[in-house]
Formats: sequence, structure tokens, C-alpha cells
Amino acid sequence: MSAPFDADRMHAAYAADVVDAGGRADAAFCRVNMVSSLDGAATLRGRSGTLGDAQDQRLMSVLRSHADVVLVGSGTVAAEGYGGAAVHEADAAWRASRGRDAQPRFAVVSSRLELGPSHPFFAEAVRRPILVTSARAPRGRLEALADVADVIVAGTDRVDLGAALAELAARGLRSVLSEGGPGLFGALSEADLVDEACVTLSPMLVAGGASRIATSSHEAEHRLRLVHAIQGERMLFLRYARA
Repeated sequence: MSAPFDADRMHAAYAADVVDAGGRADAAFCRVNMVSSLDGAATLRGRSGTLGDAQDQRLMSVLRSHADVVLVGSGTVAAEGYGGAAVHEADAAWRASRGRDAQPRFAVVSSRLELGPSHPFFAEAVRRPILVTSARAPRGRLEALADVADVIVAGTDRVDLGAALAELAARGLRSVLSEGGPGLFGALSEADLVDEACVTLSPMLVAGGASRIATSSHEAEHRLRLVHAIQGERMLFLRYARA
């Protein structure tokens, strides 16, 4: 599909889909949403938000409104200023009209637990957030965060994302939207857990040393198919699914 950007049309496009976790039993469906410059940069001046525009923000709200939980890495939470409501008022009403909670939940992936309980991600959360960590997480910090978040311990030495998604699904959170950052996207890709990738292409050249939108210590080849390309006033919104 190639068409102008329209929030209602995008809602219809995503609502028509059947949630499919790629054939993985008892797993969550994982959609990733990222923004990239024309030359592959994931950030500008240290933030991904500076690559986007108002329509990109609106699309993010639409995508979040179709998710049970929004998954994000702790570094991205710190850099992008996460906290408060996840979706715009119109999208909250869209969810509520379909019998869902007006806001999806947020989940943060963190091994070192550098975000404290007073961080806006926890303190300003509209719904109780989720912390995804490993068994090696610092005990004192984990106990403090357990007061403000539900905790999922997945993996021994590092976070096992496959186990984390399975646990989210077991808790009824089967539709996951990951917003990165690049390390989390790379880890999900390496583990073959990405069912869809939505990429906003920003008409900027950044150069410099910014990261790609997915980074990992190992290459992972997974072929996707183009589902739609939606033209915004400045941006191009691309959506890919498992081939």
C-alpha cells in the first residue's frame, strides 16, 4: 500500500491484521518501530526524536495504541525522556472504544538498573510499568524498583529476550511494540524475535558517528517483506513483516 499519511487509515491498516508470533508457540508478537536518517543514523544530537516530526510522533501513538505493552531499553528511556501517557487522547479513545485499557503498559529492559524509582518512567507512569532484567541484577536496586514496577527476571547472566517475551505473553501481553534503542533492536533481531519492523525514513543526512538503528555483536540475516509505504509531508513510513 502506498498512500498519504492519515491516522484513521493507519489504524484501519493495523487493526485488520491477525496477530501472528511467527509460528512460535506461547510467544508474543513483536513489532519494532525505529526512525533512521537517509544515511542510516539512529540519532541526531544524541536523540532519535530529533530525526522525526509531528507525523512521526502521531504514527508512534497509533502503533502504541495497537500494543499491549511498549518495550524499550533503559538507555533510550534515559535519552528520550520517557514518562507519562503512551498514546494521544484520540488513540486512547480508540482503545477504550474497543474494550481495552486506554493506555498500553510500558516495560523497560535493564541489566544494571541505573534508572531509580523516582525516574519519570516509573513515577509518572499512567499504568504500573514492567521491569525486565536478569538474575544478576543488583539486589538492592531490584528490591527498590519492585515497589514501583512488576518485575520479570529472564536469563541468568544477561536478559533472555525470548524468555521475557514468553513471560509477557503468559501475562496476557501478547502484542509487543519495541522502540529500541539500537542495542535492543539488534538483540531482538539476533534472537529472531522480530515479527515486524516499522521504519520511519527521515529526509536528513547526519554523517558523524551515530549508531545504526540495530546493533549487535553478531550478524543476523532475516528476510522481511514490504507491507506498505506511506508518504508523509516529509517522512516515508515503511512497514515490513516476516517473509
